[in-house]
Amino acid sequence: MVKTAIIDVKDRDLLGALQGFLKSILQREEIGALLAPWRLPMKNRIMPALLTDPDQVDRVDPLAPAFPMNNAKVVSRLTRKAAGQQVAAVMRPCEIRAFVELVKLNQGHLEDLLIIGTDCLGACRNTDFSRWAGEDLSAASKDYYTAVLAGGGAAPDGIEPAPACRTCDQSLPVGADLAIGLLGMDTDRQILVQAQTEKGAAYINTSASTGGAPPPARQKAIEKMMADRTAAQDEMFTATQANTDSLEKLSAYLADCVNCYNCRVACPVCYCRECVFVTDVFDHDPGQYLNWARTKGAVKMPTDTLFYHLTRLAHMSTACVGCGQCSNACPNDIPVMELFKTVARKTQEAFDYTAGADIDAKPPLAEFREDEFPEVVGLN
Repeated sequence: MVKTAIIDVKDRDLLGALQGFLKSILQREEIGALLAPWRLPMKNRIMPALLTDPDQVDRVDPLAPAFPMNNAKVVSRLTRKAAGQQVAAVMRPCEIRAFVELVKLNQGHLEDLLIIGTDCLGACRNTDFSRWAGEDLSAASKDYYTAVLAGGGAAPDGIEPAPACRTCDQSLPVGADLAIGLLGMDTDRQILVQAQTEKGAAYINTSASTGGAPPPARQKAIEKMMADRTAAQDEMFTATQANTDSLEKLSAYLADCVNCYNCRVACPVCYCRECVFVTDVFDHDPGQYLNWARTKGAVKMPTDTLFYHLTRLAHMSTACVGCGQCSNACPNDIPVMELFKTVARKTQEAFDYTAGADIDAKPPLAEFREDEFPEVVGLN
């Protein structure tokens, strides 16, 4: 079901209108807390925060181009067990998709969760955002979303969206209970709210003016952004494949890896309690390193870096949502996202599966299909 409503924007204050809407959600009796991007009072940064005081919503900013972490793991922690009240979570589309994958792996639940999604206007790398935003986060955020909404994808001078955002072709909040539409709207006057589930419909009646329909300009803006991002994505796939189509090229591509495992920690769908790479399996004896060095004449340290990424690709490519947090977390700026997304596209196409798109679709390796890959299993 889709139920549409309009939120009026007063004094051209788009962020203020969103904050007012979120405050009305938090004030509902059944909502215990609101999880949302929040301007920290102790430092000039934006991080996710769990709010219970409606007055604190005035520091919430879901429009800022800051994406310090994928909130899917946070939502997983908050919903793993029943809490007695619902949590309303403001999530980017890639966070929603990642959480859907975690639900399928029994790492979180939807029952006590109200998902609020917005059209994603993109974000930049952590370090880039810190340099660009300066001391006035409110002004920086407004500069960014005003430029993107005016141009359908163009960011203001001095800031560049992260590669994951420039190449994302799934920037609408599919899977949200409440979807906030920004693209193609006259955001100086009003924004769109759509209830995409029965749970979300209960919050439309009291939190926004019901009725209305998306203007024709909205679909045109969406199509333009998707066309631009799809073209950028295709270019990325072509370049990455050319740079990694042999073992020698792949080794060079990942040569700067220092086995910090930041990409594993930042990945929202990498959920194992104990990773094989931090067990005794890869705690080699000193003599083993010397033997490898004697055999080859020289061995790169630390070892196992290439094997580490290949193992992660084997484990995660069916669940990768392309959020880019792996690259965001890399201290040596290895384009990990580009590699993972390129491989994930082929893996997911092979299984006719899109990670996080459908809560009812089983993960590819979770079930056996007799008619799958007959040329491999020899059933022809």
